[in-house]
Amino acid sequence: MSTSNKIESLASLRETVESHGLWANKAFGQNFLFDLNVTRKIARAAGDMSGHTIFEIGPGPGGLTRALLLETNAPHIIAIEKDTRFIQALQPLIEASDGRLNVIEGDALKSDLIASAPAPRAVMANLPYNIGTELLISWLHNASEFSQFILMFQKEVAERLVAKVGTKAYGRLSVLAQSLCDIDLVMKLPPSAFTPAPKVTSSVVRLKPRANTRDIPVKALEILTAAAFGQRRKMLRQSMKEFVPLLIAENINTELRAENLTVQDYLRLAQRIDKV
Repeated sequence: MSTSNKIESLASLRETVESHGLWANKAFGQNFLFDLNVTRKIARAAGDMSGHTIFEIGPGPGGLTRALLLETNAPHIIAIEKDTRFIQALQPLIEASDGRLNVIEGDALKSDLIASAPAPRAVMANLPYNIGTELLISWLHNASEFSQFILMFQKEVAERLVAKVGTKAYGRLSVLAQSLCDIDLVMKLPPSAFTPAPKVTSSVVRLKPRANTRDIPVKALEILTAAAFGQRRKMLRQSMKEFVPLLIAENINTELRAENLTVQDYLRLAQRIDKV
């Protein structure tokens, strides 16, 4: 029997959850996505994954995991699951994967993805909302080590990732992510797509690191954007008081506000700091 047939003959996700008593744990930000048509569409957004290791964070009962096995040609998928209840429930899927799937019990915030598998690497995950932004920022520090990230966030986070300069959603996360990656929205999902239904709409975002990410001074960008957007309603001469000489040197009007500076403006400032 082929791998696809083995996977498709498994108990449904809903049956798996019910038979193992796997209710969603709010502490882990869990919301299950049972519709394989949706998860398969997300998996197909990855394109050619030949030779890749795909990391999935928080597979839960394995909805997206099944789709990754069925719809991508990645030879290795590593799923990191913190909730021990799901490890046993994922065993039939591991067996059906013919060696392609490895499930690791662990905390994604403490996991070194780069050390876990050689390049090329990608991350595809329905991220827990309570740690999604923190995880993304940690990966962006080593963006050059990944070919792409296809991640599900609550809609507000996704909007910040793709926000344009001068808009309300444009902020620190916008600058950090857009400095390093080309970003596009893949799809939106209503609360009704999940069990239990969250109170927010979700969005799937694709981030593709650019070729020059090793040259981006991420730490300097973090320092600058923390100062600028920490007091975003104030003029730069107040919110970025310690950086005023730098702003003047770059011919940036200090009476502007944080959201008026482009990603390129912040990059120029960060590169100056990095050379000091």
